[in-house]
Amino acid sequence: MSDQPACSHRGRRRRRLELADLVRDYGDRLRTRQALTGDRLAALRAIERCRTPALGGTREVCADCGEQRLVWRSCRNRHCPKCQTLAKERWLEARVAELLPVDYVHVVFTLPHALNAVALRQPRVVYGLLFRAAADTLLEFARDPRHLGAEPGIVAVLHTWGQNLSLHVHLHCIVTAGGLDPTHRRWIRRPGGYLFPVRALSRVFRGKFINELHRAPGLDVNVPTRELWRHDWVVYAKKPFAGPRQVLDYLARYTHRVAVTNDRLLGLRDGIVRLRWRDYAHGGKKKVLRLPAADFLKRFLLHVLPRGFHRVRHYGLLGNRHKVVKMAACRRYFGVTTGHQATDEHTTVDRTATLLRRMGIEPDRCSACGGRRIRREQLAPVSIHPRARAPTRGGP
Repeated sequence: MSDQPACSHRGRRRRRLELADLVRDYGDRLRTRQALTGDRLAALRAIERCRTPALGGTREVCADCGEQRLVWRSCRNRHCPKCQTLAKERWLEARVAELLPVDYVHVVFTLPHALNAVALRQPRVVYGLLFRAAADTLLEFARDPRHLGAEPGIVAVLHTWGQNLSLHVHLHCIVTAGGLDPTHRRWIRRPGGYLFPVRALSRVFRGKFINELHRAPGLDVNVPTRELWRHDWVVYAKKPFAGPRQVLDYLARYTHRVAVTNDRLLGLRDGIVRLRWRDYAHGGKKKVLRLPAADFLKRFLLHVLPRGFHRVRHYGLLGNRHKVVKMAACRRYFGVTTGHQATDEHTTVDRTATLLRRMGIEPDRCSACGGRRIRREQLAPVSIHPRARAPTRGGP
């Protein structure tokens, strides 16, 4: 394959290189070189079939001008870079009802690289302990009257990658800068900019994680305990958000982000992938990473999560237990209401169409003449060669 992003017919816009192209062209080579887990095999299979005839789709025909369009179904795999936009919009719409008119802060908990080998061997254990240790640390500080004496709301988002696709396990936590007091009648606000002292957070977080890791059942890998205790762990607190709207904008960037997006793929030449990345260890300098395609896919697969593992979790006021009661108490205190309503099948369809329009997609309008008389025919999935390209633009 040349350095051109993708082949195209004369008169058509050239299609950029996509992760799916690399999976179709080099996935078999990786599968034969390395034994892959079922989760990673499933991710590769989903990505290479996404928005192709292999998943079936719809033929749309405009009754006014005769224009036809083939819309292939999406794989909806959470690791696919083409399938996150609509899922993100739906998730954010549901979160609007949970926002409170308070300040929010952003705290990041990072695992030391000495734990990378353990994480690769036991990802479900390590990532689960990261969630638990970080949340327990924040709640312990928040419930202490010396710091706050109240229960905050916490949204935690797991990321496992650095910009160059190396394993860099960290947890982004969005925390209310205050909380509901034990009587559920008063909101206690934390004065000042930051919520808790990060050095103290770091030490408590490290202790909780290491202690829990040693008690984890079925751990069959050596844990470098001395090295873990020897160094401080990185806990970073960013400046508070300007308001709830900024919180939503931030969550929109982080909740459904995948390890690599197609816009960062610069090209492929002689089997070498070029990836744009930022080196934050050197002031965010822009760099280009060059890797053999199979090695690039191998790095990407480091970040495939175990099946059923939730990478976005809620704690404190937003935890599932007593969430309705606690959030109702908060709204009473602030005098706000929620617009969240029960939905049926029809309202769900209407909301999906609204979200698509917000993304610039008109599902019921002909792209050629603007007409709205669209006939649709369902197309069954067909067997295609793994290297086949999607012939036309797919659906959301």
